[in-house]
Amino acid sequence: MRESGTIRLFKRGPTAEFRLFVFVLLSLTFLIVDSRFQALDPARQAVSVVLYPFQRLMLAPRDAVEHINNWTDAAALARTEKEALQRQRIELAQISTHAAQLAAENEQLRRLLDVGEAVTQRSVAVEVMYEPPNAFSHHLVFNKGSSSGIQPGMPVIDEGGVVGQIVRVTPFTSEAALLTDDKVAIPVQVLRNGLRLIAFGGNVSGKVEVRFLTANVDLAPGDILITSGIGGMFPAGLSVAEVDEVERDDSSGFALAVATPLSHPERHRHFLVLQVDVSATDPQKSLKDATPLQ
Repeated sequence: MRESGTIRLFKRGPTAEFRLFVFVLLSLTFLIVDSRFQALDPARQAVSVVLYPFQRLMLAPRDAVEHINNWTDAAALARTEKEALQRQRIELAQISTHAAQLAAENEQLRRLLDVGEAVTQRSVAVEVMYEPPNAFSHHLVFNKGSSSGIQPGMPVIDEGGVVGQIVRVTPFTSEAALLTDDKVAIPVQVLRNGLRLIAFGGNVSGKVEVRFLTANVDLAPGDILITSGIGGMFPAGLSVAEVDEVERDDSSGFALAVATPLSHPERHRHFLVLQVDVSATDPQKSLKDATPLQ
């Protein structure tokens, strides 16, 4: 018959309690020896060398995930830095352009101040608000009006010369017709010989014309036209234009001169409005005074 009782792992030899005691004692001995004499370092290193490939194999999934995460983070960081650098480059370009614009405007304002000191009339500095989109007229709208002393008929100048003439005024804005507008006419004279003429806004874009000339008029390309001061609207001595060509028609006995304005309204934003006395030269007032009484 089979004996009843606990199943033994070893049918012969020491008891389990004795073996446990021996293993505990052996472990304590190894701990003490290892902590004091480091005698088990070679065995530990040998075991670590054997276990290292298994450790790497077990850690491979974690390393792969970390590598993918690091690569993704690095790509996102690089993309973010690239976008930040792009924004910074655009901002720096805008700052550089704005600084260049301010420098150009500052230089132009200094030249305007020099012009303002050279003319005897009082003047008002104005800035362009916008240019009306009209293909048949050349006008500019400024940021100052009658509240600043501007009236219709006052001339507008820059450092190059005459720009145009005020044609419409509100309390806070004013509108000027440019020198090249077909509604503007300016009494001029040739700087070289003093010949008095009248310059009109030309049919050619960006040009002025001197009409009603005799075929033998003493006028040549390169001559400078300045204001003559006749009529009192434009002060004498302001630069107007430079003659490009003189078209002579011997059959009709007349000539036509085409000139380029010396001012540059398309380049600048600031101008001077000369506060001349327009009441004495108001054409409508003069016409009214000249009308005979019934």
